[in-house]
Amino acid sequence: MDRQERLQKAIAKSGFTSRRKAEKLITDGRVKVNNEKVTELGTKVGPNDQIEVDGIPLEKEEPVYFLLYKPRGVISSVSDDRGRKVVGDLISDEIDQRLFPVGRLDYDTSGLILLTNDGEFSQKLIHPSYKINKVYVAKIKGIPSKEEINLLKKGVEHDGEYLKCVSSRILKTDFKKQKSIIELTLQEGKNRQVRRMLESLGYQVEKLKRERFGPLNLGNLNPGEYRELTPHEVKQFSDLAKKNVK
Repeated sequence: MDRQERLQKAIAKSGFTSRRKAEKLITDGRVKVNNEKVTELGTKVGPNDQIEVDGIPLEKEEPVYFLLYKPRGVISSVSDDRGRKVVGDLISDEIDQRLFPVGRLDYDTSGLILLTNDGEFSQKLIHPSYKINKVYVAKIKGIPSKEEINLLKKGVEHDGEYLKCVSSRILKTDFKKQKSIIELTLQEGKNRQVRRMLESLGYQVEKLKRERFGPLNLGNLNPGEYRELTPHEVKQFSDLAKKNVK
């Protein structure tokens, strides 16, 4: 059986980076296979080939997957040049694998975020073509009409960019305080998308939380806590991505 695969896929599976970023590493001439520089994206490698990025050999780590309840005031990154707390700081030092977040949550947004060392898995979850639902709950100033809520599904424009959600609904209203709680489901993940969509209608977001990511929710986790995904949960994501991309 042919066990060869594309070079960018092998780099992503190693946990080094995503497939898309691996493609740029290749075209930039930063990758070597068996000590030979490779710049062609169609290059295939096998399990015995030695891959180097910037002169550093890739080590094939066992893939791991974690669900983290990200608190507000934490950066969705593995490092920050301004010294702010990052999601990696919340993971135990006993975990040896080099983890990175799947997508991003804003600094002021809390909720469910996944961390892994599996770049291929990460790409499937964040690319809109795989149609993985992400459910957000926002507390806003003001009480939108049903027409405005429906407009979010049709799509709104913000700073020249077209933004839309799969579904939206009002969960709760407080007419005395003039506040509302809104639920939005997205399949894309553009920068500050939920906040920008609501701001385009004139509503300021006071709090924002991601409640669900695909089949997963936060369960009994508290902010800052995490747990490892079960093999069944990882398979659920893979099966969902395969089903949706057809």
